[in-house]
Amino acid sequence: MREQRSKIWQRVYTLVKRIPRGYVITYGELSRMLRLPGGARAAGWAMGACPSGQGIPWQRVVGAGGRILLQEPRASLQRRLLEAEGTQFVGKRVDIARHHWRGTARKARSRR
Repeated sequence: MREQRSKIWQRVYTLVKRIPRGYVITYGELSRMLRLPGGARAAGWAMGACPSGQGIPWQRVVGAGGRILLQEPRASLQRRLLEAEGTQFVGKRVDIARHHWRGTARKARSRR
């Protein structure tokens, strides 16, 4: 079970690494892109267990509608990191209309 979870979480981290600076994705979208069993909650568990020092931009994953779901002091840290990347907020939410990442789970193959 632990090994299976580790493989699933690694897929989450690989996709999160592809989110460009200044863009965000929601937990629900992340789970749908990867077809995670357990949905947005599973994406949240994976991000909560995100290992440090591996370049995973955890701050780019937010709640539905651009809400920061973390508790303080991590919520303030997430906001500061996002703002440093140029992400704008409307009140307490990320401006999703401007900063929503619509990437795909798989890299597109180049045609030759």
